[in-house]
Amino acid sequence: MTVDDFRRIALSLEGAEESSHMGQPDFRVGGRIFATLAAASQGYGNLMLTPEEQASFVEELPEVFVPIAGGWGKNGATHIRCAAADDDILAGALRAAWKLRVEKNCKSAKKKQGLVKRLKHDE
Repeated sequence: MTVDDFRRIALSLEGAEESSHMGQPDFRVGGRIFATLAAASQGYGNLMLTPEEQASFVEELPEVFVPIAGGWGKNGATHIRCAAADDDILAGALRAAWKLRVEKNCKSAKKKQGLVKRLKHDE
């Protein structure tokens, strides 16, 4: 797989859009990032996973998945070596990051709706 495959698969996910963060391509759903190509020059795509998902992916396929160095990695940000991944692995990993972002977006929206209801009720 290549960086172009990463982009193609990321954009095939429902509601996904390409944008830019700090001059690097990223992929968003609901306006929030689920993946980036910030390390594309090194052959990596980046996935925004939970620390638990990251640990599982790295344990199962250490030749494909690598935690990003520093605090981002400790929070679940994970490199995927595009050249070491096949279509199923790349698609599954991107889908996992996308799904996590969609779920977080839904939780955030529900919290916001609850706050709005409480504020209107207090009027």
